[in-house]
Amino acid sequence: MTQDFRLPDLGEGLPEAELVQWLVAVGDTVALNQTIAEVETAKAVVELPSPHAGTVTALHAGAGDVIEVGSVLITFDTGGEVAAPPAPAAEAPAAPAEAERAEPNLVGYGAAPRGAGRPQRRARVAGPARVLSEARDEASTRSDTAVLEAAPHDAIPADAMDVVEAPVERPRSTPPVRALAKQLGIDLALVEATGASGVITRADVEAYAERVGVAAAPAAAPAEAAGIPDTAEALAPERGPGERTTRTPIRGVRRMTADAMVRSAFTAPHVTTFLTVDVTATSELIASLKADRALQDHRIGVMAVAAKAVCLALGRHPALNSKWDDEAGEIVEHHYVNLGIAAATGRGLVVPNIRDAQELTLVELADAIRALAETARAGKTAPADMMGGTFSITNVGVFGVDAGTPIINPGEAGILALGAVRRQPWEHRGEIALRDVMTLALSFDHRLVDGEQGARFMVEVADVLREPGRAMLLR
Repeated sequence: MTQDFRLPDLGEGLPEAELVQWLVAVGDTVALNQTIAEVETAKAVVELPSPHAGTVTALHAGAGDVIEVGSVLITFDTGGEVAAPPAPAAEAPAAPAEAERAEPNLVGYGAAPRGAGRPQRRARVAGPARVLSEARDEASTRSDTAVLEAAPHDAIPADAMDVVEAPVERPRSTPPVRALAKQLGIDLALVEATGASGVITRADVEAYAERVGVAAAPAAAPAEAAGIPDTAEALAPERGPGERTTRTPIRGVRRMTADAMVRSAFTAPHVTTFLTVDVTATSELIASLKADRALQDHRIGVMAVAAKAVCLALGRHPALNSKWDDEAGEIVEHHYVNLGIAAATGRGLVVPNIRDAQELTLVELADAIRALAETARAGKTAPADMMGGTFSITNVGVFGVDAGTPIINPGEAGILALGAVRRQPWEHRGEIALRDVMTLALSFDHRLVDGEQGARFMVEVADVLREPGRAMLLR
């Protein structure tokens, strides 16, 4: 019995996701809840567990494809009885919803049923998914069919031909073949396909180029010649020799970050204030904690001390821990701190937050920051971890930068940037001495925070960094 698995709503209300990579192939035996793919939404990379146990019979999208929620991703053979014949054409619109209701709950995310809490999307048989090669074993002999992708038009599976009329498909090929055709100036619609399932191969393009008198391109790269799908190549922007620009699609985390920054910059009136502080005492505290055997498994650094200082200061300056609710016409003051930690990743900037950070000790904050950073770098940050922040910290000092003007995370009142700690001459107790010095930069929403409030908050954070023992006197 065959079962289709459609891309579910990942609990974010987003209409689509980009397929990052498959973790299974046609012919593989898959267990229930085994991770089968990674997809990237506008908020995070999410692992998809299998809703069925069985054998993979078809993959309906390739790495880099943007897939609508409800589109078929993968087909399984679960054994047992033969699948029922397809429904009459009149019942086609209800098929996606019925299929999703029949799928069991998956470990890893709580995908809400389609239509729950939002309008129903008009049913589509296959969405923008592109059909992969059905015969994985042919990859060793036909490299260009290892990752089969259709053009942006809908590709209708054979078993759905009597349900809806399939649109005219554009020529199907792999990203390297499309790049070759673009390089040679060849329209793939004019090329005769000889590959499996009507795929245009590199040899087809080269044969056409020879017929029309176009110079052929260099031989295939080793990975392509061996029939190995190269995910990085599939996702990389196409660039021909001699081109002076490269165009990369704006997707995923990059699009989300851009939208959020523009929304913040043109909604909240930003003010940034700077303060340079002697943090020698903090450096000495960190060194002593690192030397403590009981704390060897914990990485306590300036970021953790600054986070503790921020949590203490927010309790005394609630305006920096509030939200401007334009719709309700209210200022919402939070009595807790969800501390956002900005993390630079290969996919762009993400700002997961530490829940109820005001309740954590210095060691617990250090552990939480480390865990968030490692998860973010691995691209595994859950969308829920990036929601509900009340104040953020960004450490630009790790890049050797002394200061900056950080943009406030939407929905928050402020963000603190930590500059690099530098050893430099500094006045200390009436004398010039080499001290550890760092610059702080605080950006705040001037609708919520007056200049005096922002300055007092900044000074209080600096006081703790200058003399960490002061934290024992604050609550």
